[in-house]
This record gives sequence, C-alpha cells and structure tokens, in this order.
Amino acid sequence: MSNKFFLPFALPDIGDEEINEVVDSLRSGWITSGPKSRKFEEDFSQFLGSGVNCISVNSATAGLHLALEAIGISAGDEVITTPYTFTATAEVIRYLGAKPVFVDIDPDTFNIDTTKIEAAITSLTRAIIPVHFAGLSCDMSAIISIAKQYNLKVVEDAAHALPATSQAKLIGTLNSDVTVYSFYATKTITTGEGGMIVTKDQNISKRCKDMRLHGINRDIFNRYTSSQPNWHYDVIAPGYKYNMNDLAASMGIHQLKKAYTFQKKRQELAELYNQAFKNLPLITPPKAADNELHAWHLYVIRLTENASVNRDDFIRLMSENGVGCSVHFIPLHLLTYWRETYDYKENDFPCAMKNYQAAISLPIYTRMTSKDSEKVIEAVYKVLGVN
Repeated sequence: MSNKFFLPFALPDIGDEEINEVVDSLRSGWITSGPKSRKFEEDFSQFLGSGVNCISVNSATAGLHLALEAIGISAGDEVITTPYTFTATAEVIRYLGAKPVFVDIDPDTFNIDTTKIEAAITSLTRAIIPVHFAGLSCDMSAIISIAKQYNLKVVEDAAHALPATSQAKLIGTLNSDVTVYSFYATKTITTGEGGMIVTKDQNISKRCKDMRLHGINRDIFNRYTSSQPNWHYDVIAPGYKYNMNDLAASMGIHQLKKAYTFQKKRQELAELYNQAFKNLPLITPPKAADNELHAWHLYVIRLTENASVNRDDFIRLMSENGVGCSVHFIPLHLLTYWRETYDYKENDFPCAMKNYQAAISLPIYTRMTSKDSEKVIEAVYKVLGVN
C-alpha cells in the first residue's frame, strides 16, 4: 500500500447540516449566546433523558471551574482526582485556591483506582473528580459510595465520555453532583471549542448559569430580544466569561444527533484494531462490560517489554510511515508546575508512570475510511517488524 498520504491523528466530522446551521446563525445576526445555545442545552437534556439541567459553556475547563465553584470549593480545601489526565482537570482546583490530591490509576483501565481513594481522604477533602479515560467509564458505583460515606461531592470529568455508560446508565444521569462534557475539536462530538455542565441540583445549576456570564442574574438573550424595555440586570458575584456562542451551539445541535452513529463507527474501528493486533507485542485497550457502552474517544495501546522498539521510536516511525499518533497523557506529577509545587517524584504514582511510558494513541475517528484503517494496521506491523 502506498504511504504517500499522511493520516492525521484526528479530524472532526462536519456535515452540511452543521455548516447550514452556522450560516443560519450568521445570517440571523445573533452570534453570541442566544436561541441556538438554548436549543443545544434543551436537546442535550432530552438526549440524556433524565430531567437534568444542562448549561452550555465555552470549554470543559470552564465547566469544571464553574462546577467546583458552585459546590463550594474554596482555598484550603482538597479535591481528589487522577494524575492521568489533561492538566485542566487539576488546574481548575487551583483556580479556587484548593489542592488537587492525586490517586494512582488502575493499570488496566487507566481510570482512578477506587481501592486507593479512601486512603487519600483527609479532614480537608471536599470532593472527588473521576475522569472517564478514553471513553471508558470509571467505577462510579464505588466512587459514589465512597463519596456518600465521607460526605463528599462528585464532579465527573466526562470530556471523553459521550455517550458512555456506567451501571447501564448514561454518564450524566448518575447520582453524582455534576458532570462536565467537552466538545473540543477532537472529541466524540464537537463544537470546535465548548462544553456542557450537567446537574440534577437546581441550586448548582442556577449558580453555574449566573457565574458563566460575569455573575449577571439575567439571561442576555432575554434582555436583548424583549419587545419591552428590559435592560436592567444585577451582578450577584464576580463571575466569569464562560458562555457558549450560537455559532458553536449550531454545530452541537447536529453533532448531538449523530452521537450514537459516531460511537458505533468508533467501536467498529476499535474492534477492527483489536482483531488485527491480538498477536502483536502490545496490549490493546480494555473493553466495556457487556451491558455498558464505551465512547471510544481514544484507542490507546501499550507496547510490551518484548516489542522491538520503544514508545518514542514507535511514534516517530509511525509518522515516517504516514500515520499520526499521540500520547494521552503525560502524568501531571511529571509536569513542571505540579512537580515543583507539590514536590512530586517520578515514581509517586507507579501505575500512571508505567502506563505512560508504554502508551500510544492511534487514530480513531469517524471520517476514517477502510483505506485509512488498513494504513494504520499496516504501519503498526511494519514498525514492530512483524510480517
């Protein structure tokens, strides 16, 4: 097979529906938060089907920040999470002057090891942020049970998890306090940049809505579309500028309709890879349980010790063979800010460290053709020196 074309690690899947909706918003004259943002929120609530409150924001980072502020996290508090995540998960804790307390991961799932959470709880612990790595849900039954026992809040980082399930229920409908989704360009559905806060708690919902737009207690859409004088508003707190605009929401309206179709395509690619790689010197990603749904945001393999190349050389050689790969993630305790602020050592989280040193994310996205997947498989065989 020719390697003349380069297959990128990820590409968004944007159709005419999204494009036409964005054009409609541009022509309407309403391009900030307005009717499309509201519709996307309503559609998302209907998608989850549990009467939840949905608050659209301009990023999942913004959503996590608002969620933690709304549940009362403040300076001196501690919040338990995983070091095997993007820095945003932990940085929002620091925004509020609190301390992230890292708990090592389960070596098979890459998710937080629930058997190690209780040992990390102190008198200062206020919340747990589980991260559903790669689209495979955490053991939410165990996490929620621990949280209830110690009177802790649970804020799910579901950036990878649409439409994953736990306990045969969609993430976002469980008994956690808040769930936050990401719609970044590479995610399972995209608005370019954007996120969604999901909560059943009316007080949390109201606080997030107020704080996402400067602490103003009025919806800008209502103020600017009323046929009567309706200009007055109040500021109830020093809020943030975290609202989603209608151009992004226009994409989200149609991406959401495709969420299960996208998941099916990603799962088909994952199963194709699993079959192709089963006799190679690598570990394929864990599957969801029979009654659960894996979102397959990422397909992360791990090289075994008898592989002919190391992780970094594997990625370089894959690129030379026309296939883009990535690494998810560099554990936070290795990064300068977190390492120096909390005096972390390399082996403080041995499972996270071991997985990181072997982990490679292969392309898995819905625009991939059979030719594309064959190219990935052929390149993996070639790089590992297997005929």
